[in-house]
Amino acid sequence: MEHVDHILVVDDDREIRQMVADYLQKNGLRATAVADGREMRAVLDTHAVDLIVLDLMMPGEDGLTLARNLRAGKHRAVPVVMLTARDDQTDRIIGLEMGADDYVTKPFAARELLARIKAVIRRARMLPPNLQVTEASRVLAFGRWRLDTTARHLLDPDGTAVALSGAEFRLLRTLLDHPNRVLSRDQLLSLTQGRDAEPFDRSIDLLISRLRQRLQDDAREQSYIKTVRSEGYVFSMPVTLVGEHE
Repeated sequence: MEHVDHILVVDDDREIRQMVADYLQKNGLRATAVADGREMRAVLDTHAVDLIVLDLMMPGEDGLTLARNLRAGKHRAVPVVMLTARDDQTDRIIGLEMGADDYVTKPFAARELLARIKAVIRRARMLPPNLQVTEASRVLAFGRWRLDTTARHLLDPDGTAVALSGAEFRLLRTLLDHPNRVLSRDQLLSLTQGRDAEPFDRSIDLLISRLRQRLQDDAREQSYIKTVRSEGYVFSMPVTLVGEHE
């Protein structure tokens, strides 16, 4: 039987979430609509979900909080498209930093949302199916460094935490999950910025440069992150799992 993508719509506005769910179902997708984070978690714990449409402005746990918690937990791989009622660039950037893969500003055309959903799912599936992400709540060691995936901290050789932005953490985590494999800019883009727009493509190069600075990785020697001409980047240092975070 052909797989039908399951979309989870999380919005406290009953009319909006039902309208979105109905439109998605009319266009061949399966949709479940819920009102808050508690209901969202209940669905995630009992059903396979291919993407979450998440409202930014909700009472109680807002979309940013839910997105951040999703990225830190067992459902971290589920793509998120965020809905925001404010056409504010800061909100959009914060949403992406918290883990959203894309965003649509209210009021929106249902057709645009559908296009965004399909694009995000397509990008998320660009990675080869045999690549498995590491378990959450672990510490990954590589070279002289460690990455605490629970606290989202990079730890230097002395155990001092080095601050990472949300996008830097997601990019480093992706590289550590797939060591010794060349990942294209499009693959890395799908797991960091999550936008289709061409200008964002070069932002991967900027993030790689920032990570090299954080890791004190010489741009010429490239001990950790190597550039593969015309293909992308590869994390060339062995990665080991050092145990549960205590």
